[in-house]
Amino acid sequence: MARKVLVVDDEKLIVKGIRFSLEQDGFEVECAYDGEEALEKARQTEYDVVLLDVMLPKLNGYEVCQSIREFSQMPIIMLTAKSDDMEKILGLEYGADDYITKPFNILEVKARIKAIMRRSARRETPAPEPASRLVIGDLVMDTEGRRVFIGDREVNLTAKEFDLLELLARNPGKVYSREKLLSIVWGYEYPGDVRTVDVHVRRLREKIEKNPSDPQYVYTKWGVGYYFNSSLS
Repeated sequence: MARKVLVVDDEKLIVKGIRFSLEQDGFEVECAYDGEEALEKARQTEYDVVLLDVMLPKLNGYEVCQSIREFSQMPIIMLTAKSDDMEKILGLEYGADDYITKPFNILEVKARIKAIMRRSARRETPAPEPASRLVIGDLVMDTEGRRVFIGDREVNLTAKEFDLLELLARNPGKVYSREKLLSIVWGYEYPGDVRTVDVHVRRLREKIEKNPSDPQYVYTKWGVGYYFNSSLS
């Protein structure tokens, strides 16, 4: 079955070029040209990846991304015309999985899409799991239902936040570098920025830690990377 991609941009020439290139690689591509149309399509179809421009009429890309995260964890790659860090971080804060700066090389776009799809395919492939339920202190992870609870409170994590937490929680005390986390969580040879990891860890802490500045679960090994508190396991 062909993988479905939703391309959202108000510049029709850009959409046409991306669509042509992806269809040449066998993807099924749908298009939207404003935020409201994109959100409506996302409600009707579960896409394998959404390419979402930031600057859109009616609803901007951040608003669309945030709204999609209320009902789906489908992967979202933000397209931004600005190269400053704040623009990229905002997209991640609103729930995006990745970002690409315009003007972009279509080969980079396809590499990012395929990296995310490889990760999704590994999640969907049936394989024996060491445990479908992880209980660590007040933290409970239902790895089959992909749900997380702190005590009686359910925490809404994005797909990448869940994958990141599961990897660390299953390997308490093991320190992962940012580059290694990019490789494992975002896909082999993922061409991303290691700051993506820092942003996701910060967002994860804000959701699961009582005091994000003094974490109980996800620790930082300064100058190296991140690890899960082994004393709770």
